[in-house]
Amino acid sequence: MFTGIIEEVGHATDIVDTGGTRRLSVSATKSAKQLKRGGSIAVSGVCLTAVEVTPESFRADLAEETWNRTSLSRIKPGALVNLELPIRADGRFDGHIVQGHVDGTGTFISLDRIRQSDDYWLRIEIPPELARYVIFKGSLSIEGISLTIARVDGTQVTTAIIPHTLEMTNLKSFKRGDPMNLEADLIAKYVERMLQGSSANSSITFERLVSQGF
Repeated sequence: MFTGIIEEVGHATDIVDTGGTRRLSVSATKSAKQLKRGGSIAVSGVCLTAVEVTPESFRADLAEETWNRTSLSRIKPGALVNLELPIRADGRFDGHIVQGHVDGTGTFISLDRIRQSDDYWLRIEIPPELARYVIFKGSLSIEGISLTIARVDGTQVTTAIIPHTLEMTNLKSFKRGDPMNLEADLIAKYVERMLQGSSANSSITFERLVSQGF
């Protein structure tokens, strides 16, 4: 499990098809030193298993589901990737629950400086099927970053980005139209699932819970 607090920005060096399996190589001078073969690491929000580790890099296999659902299928050598190691049981929980199970990709629209501020507005377009999980002041993992939603306009989502987040993540590398990995809030998905199994006569609905701020 992760928290969406990025620990390092690495570089994707290549993706090799080893004969049915695609293997991603990442340069990570900090994270690789703490990673062991078989260990987990979130790469731009995607939970991967390290199959090879050196002091300054690691390699991870990409399952077909990962290839089809995430932006890693469109990554190019040299691309910046956000890295986070799993949270320790005795560690501080600073962000929100992030599994590293990407729900889909959104589209980068813009990253604009807020007038008379050092902060920025990040605007993205999300898939319609994820819109029901997104609420004002709720959490959304974008490229593995735990972000708070500042505005929702249909399928367009806006979050505020502070200078530290901009400096410590790969957000500065995106251009209009680029795909971004998204993971909706886990609690919202569990609530929806439980409501689907509730009595048809119940007055509690997913929409009602959202409207009440849950």
